Amino acid sequence: MASCDDVRENVKKYYGSRLESSADLQTSAASCSLPCRPPPRSVMDALSLVHPEVTKRFFGCGLPFPAKLEGCRVLDLGSGSGRDCYAFSKLVGPNGHVTGVDMTEELITASRQYIEYHREKFDYEKPNIEFIQGYMEKLSEAGIRSDSMDVVLSNCVICLCPDKRAVLQQAYNILKEGGELYFSDMYASKVLPDHMRDDPVLWGEGMGGSLFWKDLISLAHSVGFGTPRLVSASHIAIFNSELKAKAGDVSFASGTYRLFKLPKGPAVSEATVTYKGTVADFPDQLDFDSSHCFKKDVAVAVNGEMAAILQRSRFSPYFKIQVSDQQESDSEPTPQYCHLNPFLLADKLGSSVKQCSKTSK
Repeated sequence: MASCDDVRENVKKYYGSRLESSADLQTSAASCSLPCRPPPRSVMDALSLVHPEVTKRFFGCGLPFPAKLEGCRVLDLGSGSGRDCYAFSKLVGPNGHVTGVDMTEELITASRQYIEYHREKFDYEKPNIEFIQGYMEKLSEAGIRSDSMDVVLSNCVICLCPDKRAVLQQAYNILKEGGELYFSDMYASKVLPDHMRDDPVLWGEGMGGSLFWKDLISLAHSVGFGTPRLVSASHIAIFNSELKAKAGDVSFASGTYRLFKLPKGPAVSEATVTYKGTVADFPDQLDFDSSHCFKKDVAVAVNGEMAAILQRSRFSPYFKIQVSDQQESDSEPTPQYCHLNPFLLADKLGSSVKQCSKTSK
């Protein structure tokens, strides 16, 4: 199998010089992982303000924009052209800060050209955004401090990295306690055979580095995160006949997950939680993930881990939380995590790409 350095160099070339726009990609990934509900107006407005040249070179999938970003310190892993970063810059407001990290010099250089444009567009006194060239599996070497970020976001780039455990570990390290990693990525229906993991074009398209979806759960636990929460998912169509032949019986899906950094300690008790309806853009209900939709003033029973997330994260002020006297049992049967399967959720939602930005070469 190709070394990590070889994979990085291939991906740099693929995105830095070979691809001029998202229309040059060979799968439907950039249109995938559609949200269960339309994004709030604030997100669409922020995206509409991004410079067209930045949007043109956007290669991501999904729409990784969680609620309640105002005032947050945000890190975007694999920031690419900077599209999401500039939208985050608007959403966090003048008191928040956004850092984009990417390993590709051409994309970092291009991103930096539009900092002043967006400062003026957002009417900010000073820029609240920076772009740093570096590797997402080596954030400390790029100068990102531990326990410094509220939210880490990523849009379909972890699949391009050969050492995913290192990426998750670095994200965990730089998050503050209660912070979250919220990201869209490509996933495979099974563990990939070696011939797919050795193919440079499959790597560039995200397929060669796609994780078997179930392996994300064990990886997340191994670096310290809680159990992932699946937010949205879509099937990914492969248009190129040669790539489709190489994929064989392996299917691909785009999934958006959120992982929280919770304090170490004994298991939290189950709880009854009530959403106050006070998160901006979500006055009536807050869709937290595909299994949890919190309606205003409606009490909902949640397990200990979800209770801990709501208690310890930036969402704490927006919920009334009544903790049960009973501790959760440690002798539960081994979970199957079917509710975290992006392929099942995509089937349930009927979520597939009807039109996409990529060619059918």
